[in-house]
Amino acid sequence: MTERASRRLALLALAALACGPGGDDRARGAADTAAAATAHLAYVSNEDSQDLTVIDTRTDSVVATIPVGTRPRGVEVSPDGRTVYVALSGSPKCPPTMSDEECEKLEVDKSKDGIAVVEVASRKTVRVLPGGSDPEEFDVSPDGRRLYVSNEDANVASVVDVASGEVVDTVPVGREPEGVRLRPDGRVFYVTGETDHDVTAVDARTGEVVAKVKVGRRPRALDFLPDGSRAYVSSEVDGVVSVIDLATHRVVETIKLPEGSRPMGVVVSPAGDRVYVANGRGGTVSAIDPATNQVIASVKVGERPWGIAITPDGRKLYTANGPSNDVTVVDARTMAVIKTIPAGRSPWGVAIGG
Repeated sequence: MTERASRRLALLALAALACGPGGDDRARGAADTAAAATAHLAYVSNEDSQDLTVIDTRTDSVVATIPVGTRPRGVEVSPDGRTVYVALSGSPKCPPTMSDEECEKLEVDKSKDGIAVVEVASRKTVRVLPGGSDPEEFDVSPDGRRLYVSNEDANVASVVDVASGEVVDTVPVGREPEGVRLRPDGRVFYVTGETDHDVTAVDARTGEVVAKVKVGRRPRALDFLPDGSRAYVSSEVDGVVSVIDLATHRVVETIKLPEGSRPMGVVVSPAGDRVYVANGRGGTVSAIDPATNQVIASVKVGERPWGIAITPDGRKLYTANGPSNDVTVVDARTMAVIKTIPAGRSPWGVAIGG
């Protein structure tokens, strides 16, 4: 269910409270409906167990496990909340400790590349879309019709038409692309290039590259302030977050994270008053105040938190902790750990939807 629908039901519940005779019963019914409407699920991609862990964010309990395919990493929920998309890859998993020569000897099966389509109602994978070579991360257009996908081993981004199931455009971007995010207005998508240490901005309609921005070393992920004025980009090697002015496509500030941070996932609060960064091998999550671009708090979570997501009400964060095979739930305001939830093997990404 969409956020708009949830707000509408909440208003109905308030209206029922003001009714005359029988209003109490109607109020309780409307309130129950509104409460159900605001329930959200967190979907966690587990790279090694090849499945999704589904968590009810009201109770922070696992309610389902959904098989999806080989090496699931990037995960997103459609705007209407009816579908979960998961990036799959037939390329081998090569950790930083493995040399390029060793990695090249491992088996590659391109037939396993794609974007799994999971139906929320049935909790089943109903289709696999093409996603280009070795898809890692992606974003969904506001109308739900297109996916914008990073192809890690091909140095390109693919544009996928959901209805036809076809790749309709391929755009060269920075080498070893990973993070993908659409600007809030849906007109431009941005792709991090890990090896070129840059971010490529691409016109979502034409596929034209409109800007390239140099950032810190090994950029992983990015997110935007809700008004689309700035982007926050994590750089793993430098342990920093680069702040990009989207009007000029220039880095206007570089935020140093706590010692030992290796930042990965980034998420901005719905209100735009906090930026949260999962610090990878640093084992923490940091909160940044975008008004000052200062780190205001950090909290210890599981091992190597990678993906991070926030509930639509801005109250809770969820981090995917690969080596510890779990998800940490954090109170977004107090930055205190609420709960640790066992997941599948090697949790990678997190997305929250209806």
